[in-house]
Amino acid sequence: MNKSFLLLTAAALLAATAAFAEDKVPLKTDLPKPLFVGTPVPINVPNLEPQQKGKRPDFLVPAGTVNLAKGKKVTSSSGDPVVGTLDLVTDGDKEGDEGSWVELDPGKQWVQIDLEKTADISAVIVWHFHSQQRVYFDVVVQVSDDPKFEKDVTTIFNNSADGGKDLAYIETYEGKLIDAKGAKGRYVRLYSKGNTTNKMNHYIEVEVFGKPAA
Repeated sequence: MNKSFLLLTAAALLAATAAFAEDKVPLKTDLPKPLFVGTPVPINVPNLEPQQKGKRPDFLVPAGTVNLAKGKKVTSSSGDPVVGTLDLVTDGDKEGDEGSWVELDPGKQWVQIDLEKTADISAVIVWHFHSQQRVYFDVVVQVSDDPKFEKDVTTIFNNSADGGKDLAYIETYEGKLIDAKGAKGRYVRLYSKGNTTNKMNHYIEVEVFGKPAA
């Protein structure tokens, strides 16, 4: 193998790497205003993620990535919500004020978003509740083409006490950004099981960033 060939190969690899890098752009989303009300509740939860200091680092996604969940239909295991309506989950309103969130029954519950088409998903951002510091328990996020989530299910986040490997986290106005690693599916389902303040389950907004699958 001669030197010229090696140089050409190296140059080709560098060009390919540069092209790949140029195809990635920072994920952009509008953030709500920070909002904390009431007396902070002490949080003593095992396996708690250290709180982030400063702005969340940029997360790179393929150029052309958009929020596929905006305005899409939402269903739930909870039936009729205790407070609010399920369309609040994808209406684009991320504020922490009353009237911006939906409250589901206690116990293990889920909400599910129908993206209408199979998509390559880069990231999911979820806002459960951010007017008070709290941790939601057994948060699991899954993607599938099966609306019943009985087959071909990809789990992209799991901090449940039963085998979850991800860390618990404190809710903030930035929401929780989850790397979906290109998971493919039409439906996104998010589970939770109460929180450190009460036994109810809440969602302000869920954004699903991706591109329709080829």
